[in-house]
Amino acid sequence: MAKKLGKLEKPEADKFSQGRRLLFVPLILAPINAEKELKALVDKYWKQACEQVYNLQSKMAAVKKIYHELITSAAEEGGKDIERLNTGSYTIVKASMDKGAELQPIEDREIMMEFIDWSHCLSFGLQSQKVFSQVYQSFQEAQKNRNKHIAKRLDETLKEDEIGILFMQEGHMVQFPSDIQVFYVAPPSLDEINHWQKKPESEDKPKAEDKPKKKKPKAKKEK
Repeated sequence: MAKKLGKLEKPEADKFSQGRRLLFVPLILAPINAEKELKALVDKYWKQACEQVYNLQSKMAAVKKIYHELITSAAEEGGKDIERLNTGSYTIVKASMDKGAELQPIEDREIMMEFIDWSHCLSFGLQSQKVFSQVYQSFQEAQKNRNKHIAKRLDETLKEDEIGILFMQEGHMVQFPSDIQVFYVAPPSLDEINHWQKKPESEDKPKAEDKPKKKKPKAKKEK
């Protein structure tokens, strides 16, 4: 089970000096047309995430391997893909690569695209129960294959006593290798974002009584 690091205590040096370790940073992506409030929260989240990752590295050791969801390329090409995808995580990735960390592709392109396509199909609001069942079954199979591939890539590339960092959305269901210690980086603003996203739509809409009443046009007097 991942250890949640919302508030970082001073860890004992011996506790984190050995074995394979993985910093899990929830990947938060703001929609292109995100509301101003949400965009501010996401910017705040990534600033706090940067601070926590740097703080952890100062207590443990430098990150050696970088893994990022939705990225299928390594090195400079993969870095450019991350920058286009999300500037928040790219800030941490770029700083880690400048210090010698390697960007490792964690996704298989064909498996990833199949998973995304089935996800899109489910979002269409299918009317037929038969079609929904078939699509959902295919989605689950694609998700299972993707998670297995990600776990395999982690196991193959993260070496003994190395520290890696993984950027991935929550709810992924990846089963990490049992000998990898996973540390869950949870900036305080993560709870704020989750609360904002769960906020009822009605809270954002003006109430009927708040709407300005339209004045009826006065009848023109005939001369």
